[in-house]
Amino acid sequence: MAPQKNDEAFIENFVYQDIKVGDSASLVRTLKPEDIQLFAVMSGDINPAIVDPEFAHSGVFREVIAHGMWSASLISTVFGTQFPGAGTILVDQSLHFTRPVTIGDTITITVTVKQKFDHNHHILFDCQCVNQDNLTVLAGTGEVVAPQEKNRRKRVAMPSIRIDDKEGRYKQLLSRTHGLEPIDMAVVHPCDAESLKGPVFAAEAGMIEPILIGPEAKIRSLAEENGLDISRYRIVNVKHSHEAAAMAVTLVRNGDAEALMKGSLHTDELMAEVVSRAGGMRTERRVSHVFVMDVPTYPKPLLITDAAVNIAPTLEEKVHIIQNAIELAHVLGISEPKVAILSAVETVNPKIQSTLDAAALCKMADRGQIKGGLLDGPLAFDNAISMVAAKTKGIVSAVAGQAEILVVPDLESGNMIAKQLEYLANALTAGVVLGAKVPIVLTSRADTAETRTASCAIAALIAHDRRKKAAAAGAAE
Repeated sequence: MAPQKNDEAFIENFVYQDIKVGDSASLVRTLKPEDIQLFAVMSGDINPAIVDPEFAHSGVFREVIAHGMWSASLISTVFGTQFPGAGTILVDQSLHFTRPVTIGDTITITVTVKQKFDHNHHILFDCQCVNQDNLTVLAGTGEVVAPQEKNRRKRVAMPSIRIDDKEGRYKQLLSRTHGLEPIDMAVVHPCDAESLKGPVFAAEAGMIEPILIGPEAKIRSLAEENGLDISRYRIVNVKHSHEAAAMAVTLVRNGDAEALMKGSLHTDELMAEVVSRAGGMRTERRVSHVFVMDVPTYPKPLLITDAAVNIAPTLEEKVHIIQNAIELAHVLGISEPKVAILSAVETVNPKIQSTLDAAALCKMADRGQIKGGLLDGPLAFDNAISMVAAKTKGIVSAVAGQAEILVVPDLESGNMIAKQLEYLANALTAGVVLGAKVPIVLTSRADTAETRTASCAIAALIAHDRRKKAAAAGAAE
């Protein structure tokens, strides 16, 4: 006989004298990937057979399995919250694990009264866990001290937990380049540890073949200090950073490199060579920067532009900035990106130029002057990324609350948004410059090697997309 189910809002116990041999209670749980991660973090048990998918798939079970004690802990959950309930103390447990629990398995945990001990109010339970196929995964016994006093307590609201697996997000981004040939990338003046590690890590991941441009002796010494093997990479020896920037642009113009990467030099020094009218890498498109951000609290990638190159872009320049970002979104697999034109408010105000620009840009998109995306603006930041904020303000829009591209009014506001997301929201960040003849990995000198490697992944995807388009255009001629 099973005890009556408690009110979901309360935990109500069953006292010793009311419990009979044969009484039972059950709990049903489905194993999710985050259950494994949380249990590993809580317990410190990071057995590769459990938390490392690559290792797990080569092991005995050929897939990721749960910690054995995850199932066992659910027995304690039944005792403490259902039967006998509040005040129960677990004093002994004996368990036998018969088969693994894998992601997606639904486990039914049942405890049944086997024996009562009146002298100390202990109760011995049979415990069994079965999966969705009614196969036993765990069986054993548990002995508890049953409560003596009736108790009914409101369930305590527990804090919500969000798993922020930045390393997992990083690996997922890099995996998008798997199977692609490495691209030749000119790395400009990689003369500090992080700016050298970035291209080396990207090369080891098979994304790029780096061409290291800078003082050769300094680069080799730096590699040795940091345990980096650069023996198989080409080094172009130049004396200083300005000469390195000029040489990198020359390599691109000669077809020897499909991408550029900024090292430990100032952005202005590199970009001056890139946009030089005499020997630079200009196209008919305005050069602009895009931050590609994976924010753990947002359900999709966010592209923020322009937060690094154009200081106070004009309306005409914003057209190019938006088109560059839309085309990058296409490369990333977003067929019709939702573009939010940001301002401080969501209404057109003649005194705020960014609202006038937003209105004009949206109309230009209606007229086909901006293609491939869905534009709306002006939108404040909150109603661009929050459906709740948009609905509260009565905004009816296909973009509001679900934007994939955020177009900022100027470099200052964009840079602050991007850096806040990176440092306060733990966003995974990549940065790339578009509109030139090749993609340019443009990161801050403070950025980590991982950020630089992630940016290389974006550049590699762009370069391969351009290869496909060039091949298709050639075949059509």
